[in-house]
Amino acid sequence: MTSQTSHLTLHHRLDGPGDGPLLVLGPSLGTTMDVWRPQLAALTATWRVLRYDLPGHGGSPPIAAGPPSAARAALTIDALARAVLDLVGEERFAVGGISLGGGIATAIAAREPDRVRGLVLCCTAARFGEPGPWLERAAVVRDGGVGALAPTLASRWFTPGFDGGWVLDMPAGVDAESYAACCEALAACDLTGRLGAITAPTLVVAGARDPATPLDQALVLAGGIPDARLSVVPHAAHLANVERADAVTRAITDHLARVAPDDRLPSEESWAAGMRTRREVLGDAHVDRAVAATTGFTRDFQHLITRYAWDEIWNRPGLDRRARSCVTLTALVAGGHLEELAVHVRAALRNGLTPGEISEVLLQTAIYCGVPAANAAFAVAGRVVAEG
Repeated sequence: MTSQTSHLTLHHRLDGPGDGPLLVLGPSLGTTMDVWRPQLAALTATWRVLRYDLPGHGGSPPIAAGPPSAARAALTIDALARAVLDLVGEERFAVGGISLGGGIATAIAAREPDRVRGLVLCCTAARFGEPGPWLERAAVVRDGGVGALAPTLASRWFTPGFDGGWVLDMPAGVDAESYAACCEALAACDLTGRLGAITAPTLVVAGARDPATPLDQALVLAGGIPDARLSVVPHAAHLANVERADAVTRAITDHLARVAPDDRLPSEESWAAGMRTRREVLGDAHVDRAVAATTGFTRDFQHLITRYAWDEIWNRPGLDRRARSCVTLTALVAGGHLEELAVHVRAALRNGLTPGEISEVLLQTAIYCGVPAANAAFAVAGRVVAEG
């Protein structure tokens, strides 16, 4: 699909549940909408995700070459923001972006504070440094094509040793004139004075080793946008959402859960409290797998267990977590739920039970749940304890 303003036509794609709230995501300079691929499965479990390509990138038509006028002169951050808004229509939405896409998202949130319900800014800035280097890069690309930048992109996008080949292949398909025009838009961009107009709950994600938009630029965003939250991702450069996909996905999904408008979703407080407890008891790796595997079909169930099991029950003050683990282990043995039992043996260890105490719980289930059930439970728990 494409959408066109007076000067710009943007290719875009929608994924996720047709009745889900809308989330708009923009890419970085030199990449396509697929740069968001690591986050797509988790986000589309709840959100109807609209991703777009920059001019001359991916499926978007290139900007015509020629004297600096018309399309080239019109390519500014605000013009790109207007083109993206044309894709959205009249509904409320959340918006985010990486680098240039983050600048576009910032401009949209400042321009439409009543319509933007949430904002995600990943490895981006309000002002992308001095204009000179961007204008020099535009000249290099016009002379030698985007391929002339290939030797430097890997070191800007990723830390040494990271294999980001599938992303590093993207610039080869980018139109040189369009890339150069985007460089000129970045050279002219300064959104610093407009940050205070943003009212949407905002997450700022920064790569700790990002040479393109360093941490001090993230601090400007987090300090200038009222009540913005900053998440610094260690061991990540400019494309932190690719290099540290799990950490960035977790930060984004947790943030967006707080602004999701659907009444079927948990309240901000209950969801956040339940997710914290779920992670503390089951561990990040297990919860991340569950979130990534969520589909439109299982979305409501995942929200149900997060809100009711992990907040309403596990967070009640009447029993501590050690006691709740003992009760849970017994119930799972009685029900014969051995796969869940393995998960909760690990949780019991995390909650402070010793292997000896877990053995005592299972021994007692032999009397009240039956010897065969306890025998199977000991086999499962023994494997988990042996794993450490």
